[in-house]
Amino acid sequence: MQRSFIMIKPDAVQRGLAGEIIKRIENKGFRLLGLKMLQIDEVLAFKHYEEHRGKAFFEELLSFITSGPVIAMVWEGTEAINSMRLLMGSTNPAAAAPGTIRGDLAVSLDKNIIHGSDSPEAARREIALFFKEEEILDYNRSLDKWI
Repeated sequence: MQRSFIMIKPDAVQRGLAGEIIKRIENKGFRLLGLKMLQIDEVLAFKHYEEHRGKAFFEELLSFITSGPVIAMVWEGTEAINSMRLLMGSTNPAAAAPGTIRGDLAVSLDKNIIHGSDSPEAARREIALFFKEEEILDYNRSLDKWI
């Protein structure tokens, strides 16, 4: 099992697409381990997108991600990182395949509605930025209580 960090970006929250996005991920068979809605401040945005520092679009990226609420999530499943990236579709919605989240729902490259970890290292770093360990459900241990 692998964990991935997924963030529903401000444009998707504003457009009321959070439920549709979560439904698509659940329908794919992933388990939701953590979820919170928050307004990202500039400090957290800078840490989250640190690898893009110095790129021409960096300031615009920070401005966008802090422009409204986001939904931060931790998902678990087999090959979660690669599978999520396939489910999300190309970063550029114009190139994203129909049936993917971005292919069906996103409008533009700078407003592409969703972020997902691109590697196990990125997932660990991003999850730690947005969640305390106690905020992430231990699904297997909790499942015993539900049965």
